[in-house]
Amino acid sequence: MNYLELINKCLVELNYKQVYAFTELTKNDHKKIENILNVINTEICTSDHWHFLLRQVQVELPAGTKEIENTINGRISAMLIDGVKYEYFEDFEKFFKNSQPARTYSIFNDKILLPEFKEDKVITVIYYSKNHAFSADDEEKLQMEEGDDKSAIPEPFVEPLLVYGTCMRLKGNPQHIRFGYWLSMYKDALSNMRSRICVNADEAPSIKMKRR
Repeated sequence: MNYLELINKCLVELNYKQVYAFTELTKNDHKKIENILNVINTEICTSDHWHFLLRQVQVELPAGTKEIENTINGRISAMLIDGVKYEYFEDFEKFFKNSQPARTYSIFNDKILLPEFKEDKVITVIYYSKNHAFSADDEEKLQMEEGDDKSAIPEPFVEPLLVYGTCMRLKGNPQHIRFGYWLSMYKDALSNMRSRICVNADEAPSIKMKRR
């Protein structure tokens, strides 16, 4: 389901008139719905370690170098050098003193800090992408902007999560006649997504809806 279809679903739930083209979305409530859809989408995608956002990339660490530009487009999950996993170490100052624990890395500004090696290394980085949408050409992007963009959240969860979540956020009133229905449908979709896309039985991802 693309961005325009999600917006129209929200309009139906809110008893507003649907639109036929993305260019017709000119009213204040239209813009609010557009914004809230992306906010809810981002909140869900960043709330847990969803496997549909996992990506892998390789970066080079030249010999005699202790830092490289952090070009990772998201949250690092694992970093491996020569097949050995390196753990994140928060105290970056120790890397400048060469007193950090073995097999660790840290982050300082836009740099990844690493041990110094005598030979070039290829680092494998597994991360959770911060791009939470796709264009019509399946190019990753930060958020939905065009009518044919799509959320990174898998079908069939994207519609109930984003539509009902957006309606709840837009109205923000538990006394609203439809609020209980939206909340129920949102929770059901969330429960189904948890049970169906978690690859490990011990995983228990959770998402919290924030009211404003």
